[in-house]
Amino acid sequence: MRPVYGLGAFIPIALVLDIVGAAPTLVFTASALGVVPTAALMSDATEHLAARAGPGIGGLVNVTFGNAPELIIAIFALADGLQEVVKASLVGSIVGNSLLVMGAAMLAGGWKRTRQSFDRTAAQAQTGMLLLTVVALALPSVLELAQHVSLPAVSDVRRTFGHDIQGVSVAVALVMIATYAAGLFFSLRTHRDLFNPAEGQDDLESTWSVRRSVGTLAVSGALVALMSDVLVGSIEHASHDIGLSQFFVGAFVVAIVGNAAEHYVAVVAAAKDKMGLAVNIAIGSAAQIGLFVAPVLVLLSFAFGPSPMALVFNVYEIAALLAAGLVATALVSDGESTWFEGVQLIALYAVVGVVFYAA
Repeated sequence: MRPVYGLGAFIPIALVLDIVGAAPTLVFTASALGVVPTAALMSDATEHLAARAGPGIGGLVNVTFGNAPELIIAIFALADGLQEVVKASLVGSIVGNSLLVMGAAMLAGGWKRTRQSFDRTAAQAQTGMLLLTVVALALPSVLELAQHVSLPAVSDVRRTFGHDIQGVSVAVALVMIATYAAGLFFSLRTHRDLFNPAEGQDDLESTWSVRRSVGTLAVSGALVALMSDVLVGSIEHASHDIGLSQFFVGAFVVAIVGNAAEHYVAVVAAAKDKMGLAVNIAIGSAAQIGLFVAPVLVLLSFAFGPSPMALVFNVYEIAALLAAGLVATALVSDGESTWFEGVQLIALYAVVGVVFYAA
């Protein structure tokens, strides 16, 4: 058994601390440590599934389960009326996967190698989805600016918009969900060979079955969601004690915690020279958040919370989305990566973090 699984003891500890109303800092620390072993378990299950079905399906299943905590956390936040925190976490997830996770994967995989190669056509399909995501999310805000309506402020918890922009947000959400469904059909049916190249069968005897791999992913995804929920419940008070804004917490802390599973898996995959799987996880997860999670939350906001959530972001979020999409696409779409390209992505993520902290 891997040593990291020993941190699983923090899962019940975090639950007990949360139930008895312990100090937010203790609950935060315990639940954060509890996320680590569940992410490691998800990494193992994804690796076995990828060996059976190819990195495309393995990456797809991983980002699906990996984004479950993000969706669950956001639903709770919507119910509490924290719409701007939800939008900040969505932006943070897209930016984090595109820059931090992809950068860390390139750095870990390329440090002892001259370069790593992966399928260029598949990478361009993923980055194309990412560009579509960031542009589609930014355009409703452009419409508001064109109509001389101010964008949300960093300090806003919730901002109510008119029925027109709510209708536009719903229409954009439906288009994005349809595009996501088309992307699944493209990667799993018509162009499956691009995302699921033929793999060697030498080690299949020691590989978990598909049923066991998927079942383990389901269990680990549920545990990540549970720990993430406890973690976020303590973040507000803990962040207040150390002077962090809810905007920064949503964009960085919640986003990193909610997507810890695929962060871990992508870096491990790249370190094992499985860069195709790392790209599928990092870029695919970023696109899935924008094309599926965000639109679903727009539709769910009509049932949860005091008012519907419009796809209108503040100026910092728009700039971060566009920068992450453009830079990640430029560095990934050629089908090759080096450790220095990873450093560049991480550097841009650090710059975004500095600006968000100062906002």
